[in-house]
Amino acid sequence: MQALLDGLSNTSPFLIGCIVFALVFAEDAVFVGFVIPGETAAVVGGVIASRGLFPLWAMIAIVVTAAITGDTVGYEIGKHFGPRVMALKILDKRRAQLQKAEDFLKDKGGLAVFLGRFTAFFRAVMPALAGLSRMPYRRFAFWNFSGGIIWGSLFVTLGFVAGNSYEEVARAVGRGAAAVVALIAVAILVVWQLRKHRAKKA
Repeated sequence: MQALLDGLSNTSPFLIGCIVFALVFAEDAVFVGFVIPGETAAVVGGVIASRGLFPLWAMIAIVVTAAITGDTVGYEIGKHFGPRVMALKILDKRRAQLQKAEDFLKDKGGLAVFLGRFTAFFRAVMPALAGLSRMPYRRFAFWNFSGGIIWGSLFVTLGFVAGNSYEEVARAVGRGAAAVVALIAVAILVVWQLRKHRAKKA
């Protein structure tokens, strides 16, 4: 994350926006999330915004848009090329996780698209699995938009809070909102670290 942050800090604002968009978009559309999780790009985008190199609202808009469009492309890829995608060698070592994702989708339906947004592997494969399962697009779109807006806003804000003092956040969004954001950010950070710890153990 630090290397990505240092690289973006010395880049023009336009290019920063393009790179963050591309990383978040590609995670869901072409499985780049196996290499660089989209949440990393979202958090780094928030830190960049905290340094005054990019407006916070614009970074949130970029990440949310990238997350929604990336999932939409992933859905279409799964719908039209699902069997070929599922046969990719990159997934050979992840068949057990893939089966869990498929079972989760069967069990939860559209809600799995929303909840899957908050787990790296599920975030990368769930859109394609939804398309492969022929989930109606309207149902997929509702959960995709809901998850993209909440996930993108929270993780960019997490980066913003991490890179800024509480007082600066309070001035930017208001003291009451800052308190809520701080609590949410801490909760997300704790859950995120617990998930990483469990993944390492597994």
